[in-house]
Amino acid sequence: MSADPVTTTTSTHAAEAPRFPMPRATGCPFDPPPALRALADDTPITRVRLWDGSTPWLVSRYDDQRALLSDPRISADSTLPHYPHTTAGQMTVRKESRTFINVDDPEHARLRRMVTAPFSIKRVQALRPAIQKIVDGLIDDMLAGPAPVDLVEAFALPVPSLVISELLGVPYADHDFFQRNSRLLVNRATTPEEALAAQHRLVGYLERLVADKQAHPGEDLLSQLAVERVATGELSRHEAAMMGRLLLTAGHETTANMIALGTLALLRHPDQLVRLRETDDPKAIAGAVEELLRYLTIVHGGRRRVALEDIEVGGQIIRATEGIVLANDVGNRDTAVFADPDRLDLQRDARRHIAFGFGVHQCLGQPLARVELQVVYGTLYRRIPTLRLATDLDQVPFKHDALVYGVYELPVAW
Repeated sequence: MSADPVTTTTSTHAAEAPRFPMPRATGCPFDPPPALRALADDTPITRVRLWDGSTPWLVSRYDDQRALLSDPRISADSTLPHYPHTTAGQMTVRKESRTFINVDDPEHARLRRMVTAPFSIKRVQALRPAIQKIVDGLIDDMLAGPAPVDLVEAFALPVPSLVISELLGVPYADHDFFQRNSRLLVNRATTPEEALAAQHRLVGYLERLVADKQAHPGEDLLSQLAVERVATGELSRHEAAMMGRLLLTAGHETTANMIALGTLALLRHPDQLVRLRETDDPKAIAGAVEELLRYLTIVHGGRRRVALEDIEVGGQIIRATEGIVLANDVGNRDTAVFADPDRLDLQRDARRHIAFGFGVHQCLGQPLARVELQVVYGTLYRRIPTLRLATDLDQVPFKHDALVYGVYELPVAW
């Protein structure tokens, strides 16, 4: 009897496949890992070995990633065998409760439509004055207080937390609770037991909030879900709470890290910072945001998928049931798409980046993230033109252990 080809290929390559993710180079905190870049150059579709010993395909090239992310023959369903989970904690959480980001159409589209409206470009643009008020208020507080200050705690984390709390209808007074538990969910070292406990705390909290909003609805998204979906039986309270947990965690973790890491990148590139500080052109600021999103690509563990059918991409056959990791950080540094991609250039047209993914599963909250970052990057350095790093770069604690890259602290002064 002949051996199963998938099993044979996997076992053959398990020992020789490089481990993923790979470490960044010391002193180069903004660049993808050198070993990953070398793979992208030499073998842009190759096997890698994950934490559990599995060997999914790593896809590095930009065009191949976009082609696969728009191909219905690959699945985002995290319950499928050989799905390449990021950590043991994430695997446990996702197997217990799924959200729309980890199911396929038509179920994905049905669930996603329930929460799309508040994140539309028109609705988000209407929030710009409120976001500007939040940003100005936090800067006022920093300027009135002592320096140096941790920009993460004083500014980068409160901005998106205040915005997403208002949009969802979650009391900001509870921000320490949801930030602490969200941090556990995105840390690579979190055990399955710790991840489940954090998930249960957050979802239980949100279930109680949904129940309260059924009785006393407001103008927020959780109230909308409670009245229009839960009360009609279309969603359970648990399912509504799971949606809320996803939006709450994603809505502050990603943007907070972009604010702090983007600020550090600009401080390390003063020629680019001065361009941003001295302009009030909305188009120039919006372009700078896109370039920083491309350059940093803070969701740095790759998009995870499973092949539903045999697929040929880049001359390689990926067999049905095999896992796929699409390394968007090196995709955004592809020389075939972005000239001199390792250079931060705020005048670059970077709108084709894939920091938010691509295809039907691309990030729901990207309009909100863009507006938040435009307000922040267009205000902070103008209001505090002498902003500077208050420690050595090698003393900054980077989030190498997290699923979303950034810094734990960023001491700044002026």
